[in-house]
Amino acid sequence: MLDTVCTYPLNSELFTQAIHPTESLVAVGLSSGHVATLRLPPIDSTNGADEDDDDDGPPAPKRRRGSDGTDVIDTVWRTHRHKGSCRALSYSLDGRSLYSAGTDGIVKAADAETGKVTGKVAIPPLRAGRDEVDAPTVLHALSPQTLLLATDSGALHLYDLRDPAPSVPSSTKAAFTTTKPAQTHYPHQDYISSLTPLPPSTTSTSGYSKQWLTTGGTTLALTDLRRGVLVKSEDQEELLLSSLYITGLPVKRSSDSSGEKAVVGGADGVLTLWEKGRWDDQEQRITVLKEKETLDCLAVFPDGVGGLGKKVAVGLGDGKVRFVRLGQNQIVGEVVHDEVEGVVGLGFDVGGRMISGGGSTVKVWQEHVAEDEEEVEGEEGEDEDEGVAVDVPKAAVEKGGAGSDEDDGDDDEQDSSEEEAEKKKKRKKRRRGKGPAPQSSFSFAGLD
Repeated sequence: MLDTVCTYPLNSELFTQAIHPTESLVAVGLSSGHVATLRLPPIDSTNGADEDDDDDGPPAPKRRRGSDGTDVIDTVWRTHRHKGSCRALSYSLDGRSLYSAGTDGIVKAADAETGKVTGKVAIPPLRAGRDEVDAPTVLHALSPQTLLLATDSGALHLYDLRDPAPSVPSSTKAAFTTTKPAQTHYPHQDYISSLTPLPPSTTSTSGYSKQWLTTGGTTLALTDLRRGVLVKSEDQEELLLSSLYITGLPVKRSSDSSGEKAVVGGADGVLTLWEKGRWDDQEQRITVLKEKETLDCLAVFPDGVGGLGKKVAVGLGDGKVRFVRLGQNQIVGEVVHDEVEGVVGLGFDVGGRMISGGGSTVKVWQEHVAEDEEEVEGEEGEDEDEGVAVDVPKAAVEKGGAGSDEDDGDDDEQDSSEEEAEKKKKRKKRRRGKGPAPQSSFSFAGLD
């Protein structure tokens, strides 16, 4: 279904990745505290059609069966951004700013093109008056004026980004206006593992989302920008680790379904489907892996990639990525990112290529295109990284269920970061925010 285009080795373990909204770029956050922006191979501008083709439409991206050895990933910039691990990354909606959060208790905003820091704030500590770091777990730019930050304690902080700080050039829109969050909510009692915005309503005047779903511990929650936490689900009796929101699903005539569902990945190898507006409990279950492996990250296939129907890529803790076609609720393919390390980052770039990250590698995958039979047969089994469409029976479906400041560019990993990475590998359920973290006095103010 998908073939490997290229593989990029990292200097230390990957904790998080973010894909640029409009360019072929991916940002990575590492256990060593480094943040880097990588430029992916260019998207081919032709589809190999005959020159006499009379189609006046734009050429479709050229798709190949695999890498020809010339595809490479280049480093745009790399810097030692955090004193502890970099745990969360997010691009702004326009892609001009890159936000990062680390176990040093600091959130930094940077120019996405150069990596230069343009603003920073301290994450509120676990207890007032103490320097105990509340490690970050998720960052998400909800709109040009709102940045969401989730933490290990279950806190959800909202930062106001509407106006740059006075000391930052007026052309920069990435700075923080205050050192304190505009709002803080507690949708979960355990660490927040994922955050998914809901589409804006048809009556929205801004065109930006004002509600989002979060998973934390064994519950799902809906939070509103204006009214706080609205709904919290029943205890699902299993850790919920990842989430997506899907629209445009097929609807049966006899059903009252809206065609919109949340898809949630758990620690038991099962995807759960939640009907829009019914956030108290799950509606369906899809077994992705019977061995009860963790489903750590999800990504929806872009329209037109991978054939007809809505499909979800599921990153597993065993290093595989499985593909699920919704509606039929069927496993339709599988690729292997890593034989040992789990997949912690997954998404699709502007060219419809899948980007997977985990362990110490980032991989780029492109949709498989069959060549003539003789050539395909001769190449079978030559490349270990090629995507393999597996013959898997229809999944079981059940109803219901319970350049910058302090950046020295040094590539050597810190001892404390190495210890933390080793502890992370031993965690069965990949609790990303747990464990000791470097302490911060939060004594700084403003910008460098």
